[in-house]
Amino acid sequence: MDSDDEQLLRGRVYGRDVDDPHPGPRPGHAYAELVGGPLDGLLLDITGWTLDESGTGVCLQTDLGHFGPGGRALYDPRPGNPACWDWSGDSP
Repeated sequence: MDSDDEQLLRGRVYGRDVDDPHPGPRPGHAYAELVGGPLDGLLLDITGWTLDESGTGVCLQTDLGHFGPGGRALYDPRPGNPACWDWSGDSP
């Protein structure tokens, strides 16, 4: 991924279209920053998630990972800093 792609993703919420006129965070929502891997810099909307749901990590669909279209990127909450979720690998 080149620096233009990285700038396009940074600060955008995962799951929103790139051409969304307001791809960033919205007031009243809770977000976790995805750190490392193919979704680095995106925000994950965790509004309304229970402690159990937000503590187990996620498997997010992405075309940017090791497995290409249909692949998934795995992210886990960072111990001691649940506002950051670290990349732990890719999955088909």
